[in-house]
Amino acid sequence: MTKANQMGVRRFGRVNWLGTWTLIRREVKRFMNVWSQTVLAPLINAGLFLLIFTIAIGSQRGDVMGVPFMVFLAPGILTMTVIQNAFANTSSSLASAKVQGNIVDTLMPPLSAAELVVGYIGGAVARGALVAVVIAIGSTLFLGVGMQAPLWVMVFVLLGSVLMGGLGMIAGIFANKFDQLSAISNFLVTPLAFLSGTFYSIEALPPVMQGLSHANPFFYIIDGVRFGMIGVSDSSPWIGMLVVSAACVVVLAICWRWMHTGYRLKS
Repeated sequence: MTKANQMGVRRFGRVNWLGTWTLIRREVKRFMNVWSQTVLAPLINAGLFLLIFTIAIGSQRGDVMGVPFMVFLAPGILTMTVIQNAFANTSSSLASAKVQGNIVDTLMPPLSAAELVVGYIGGAVARGALVAVVIAIGSTLFLGVGMQAPLWVMVFVLLGSVLMGGLGMIAGIFANKFDQLSAISNFLVTPLAFLSGTFYSIEALPPVMQGLSHANPFFYIIDGVRFGMIGVSDSSPWIGMLVVSAACVVVLAICWRWMHTGYRLKS
């Protein structure tokens, strides 16, 4: 093989493990450098939500699905915070790189499209998991909310972080300005998170709204975490796992395609 031909050969085997791990570490260090915003702020926001509901509703609100309202609310607050942070991690990383003009530093290294997706998603999962642990500890200490089925909690936190990290990649690639990214977050992600059973059981909704909720993958993420933490849910966690897994496959396929073609990244 000539020297010219050798220049186009990857010398890392089928997978560039070192490069992928380096990208994951970069994404983790990026949000840990501002831990007060990425770890402390979500804990404070979750605490404020719980405090406001306690003051506004308090003992006036009866049990929901057989558990006290504040206990019912804690898993929803935790999950909402996790998915928002997973989305923010990938979307802000890609959007910042595009706006600042240094996206080429990510595209030039010998990383395939799949390795780039894994690297960015790995950072989102790490941030989502860290936020989940912090809020779960706070819920246990102040509300006495334990873990009825920890494995289900881990499954849905992982799937939720992957799904939202992938959606964050799509938003970050699509947006050319921070205004566009904010619009996607404010008019799509936040409403879907709020209207997916975070603060209520969908059994209280009219049949039409219940049907719409069942079409929302965010609902299954929140419902699955709630089942794992307090043992009650609006739907089967097995169905939720299948729905969210299917949504992850679709979203990751789009991420891979856009990374592979350089859609809105190389122009």
